[in-house]
Amino acid sequence: MAKLTIRNAIKRYGALEVLHGVSVAAQDGEFVVLVGPSGCGKSTLLRMIAGLESISDGEIEIGDRIVNDLEPNERDIAMVFQSYALYPHMTVRDNMAFSLKLARRSRQEIEQKVNDAAAILDLAALLDRYPRQLSGGQRQRVAMGRAIVRNPAVFLFDEPLSNLDAKLRVQMRTEIKTLHQRLGTTMVYVTHDQMEAMTMADRIVVMRGGHIEQIGSPLDIYDAPHNSFVAGFIGSPSMNFIDGIVTDRNGTLGLEDAENLHWPLRESARRHLGRSLQLGIRPEHIAIDDAGVQAKVIIIEPTGSETHLQLQAGGQSIVAAVRDRPPVSAGQPIQLRIDPAKTHLFDPSNGERLH
Repeated sequence: MAKLTIRNAIKRYGALEVLHGVSVAAQDGEFVVLVGPSGCGKSTLLRMIAGLESISDGEIEIGDRIVNDLEPNERDIAMVFQSYALYPHMTVRDNMAFSLKLARRSRQEIEQKVNDAAAILDLAALLDRYPRQLSGGQRQRVAMGRAIVRNPAVFLFDEPLSNLDAKLRVQMRTEIKTLHQRLGTTMVYVTHDQMEAMTMADRIVVMRGGHIEQIGSPLDIYDAPHNSFVAGFIGSPSMNFIDGIVTDRNGTLGLEDAENLHWPLRESARRHLGRSLQLGIRPEHIAIDDAGVQAKVIIIEPTGSETHLQLQAGGQSIVAAVRDRPPVSAGQPIQLRIDPAKTHLFDPSNGERLH
């Protein structure tokens, strides 16, 4: 196990700079998830940690060693890829043992480590099979087993669940989290799926355009996003955003939109009276009530545990997520209750959240 520290990491391809002074640390034994849209630089950063991409400027430190100039096999890391990267002509046993054989470990040590990893990952009955005889989930477990036998200081995961179906992704999320709890090894995990980030991470690093937007625990980022990008990216369904002017209507503070609808705000927003701002409200903080903001039901999406309502409120399209099964139909007018304590205000000029 080891701490991983990245200081002002820059990556350039010729004149094009794709990572702009990124700094982040994963504490010893911590599970850190890098998340962001495609092209944000998260996989490039992971490959720089692994040594598969060179670092243009800055430092990468694993344990007490600066590894900028070390080859991948000298960095004491193990990487699990999206494509599994298994040797098709080798059995599961031989795939898992391959790196140990290259390192000229003893036959007894190799057998012990492979068997131990197979027991952890429920692969003991599959050791003599070939990758073509395995399901996607089993292949991914073999890829993890190949990493485990090396007993690395840091595990790196590059979107390892992207090729799996939805049900299997949920199962594998649990297995990887359980593996982390059992091994206690530092892990850095890259994904574009914010649900994976929320359910697996000790800390999330949200990236956009080669920059870090926010670092924090999953609930800290969810409850207190630094800006409208983070607020909209983390959470499913996404946060609703409404533009308008902060006004006081008969002693009630709210955001008045272009259709003169009055969206309630917390009292602390009074200092922004008269400003044109953006209101953020998560779908689960919108309820149906007899007195509130006027809206019309457009689409009803039952998910079983809750119902998502696609709504039109004035000129705004918004989503409400309600736990019960409301007796409403498409086209029906309804009224919405907004909890002012759950609202967020953002500066539309730069997206920053106003406290």
